[in-house]
Amino acid sequence: MNLIMTILLITTTLSMVLALVSFWLPQMNPDAEKLSPYECGFDPLGSARLPFSLRFFLIAILFLLFDLEIALLLPLPWGNQLPDPTYTLLWAATVLILLTLGLIYEWVQGGLEWAE
Repeated sequence: MNLIMTILLITTTLSMVLALVSFWLPQMNPDAEKLSPYECGFDPLGSARLPFSLRFFLIAILFLLFDLEIALLLPLPWGNQLPDPTYTLLWAATVLILLTLGLIYEWVQGGLEWAE
């Protein structure tokens, strides 16, 4: 019981010290950009209907797609330890081939060209 109380006291004290230091330590130098309601770089008083580049969204979607590919392939080392890992490797190869073909298609169509 004494060990648990000691651990709780140490963690509580450390948390309080870190919270107090985080309020006192940072230097607050507000300027016009930081005081504006939006820090994204857009003029908050201008038109809200500014056109966005579709290429930006295409690159973002491709990034998310390949990020999802990594998440789908993470369990592959555990699937290798199955009694018959051929199906696991077959599905992983299918996913990789399908995504590679999609990337080649986007590349050939010129979807990855940022500037024309």
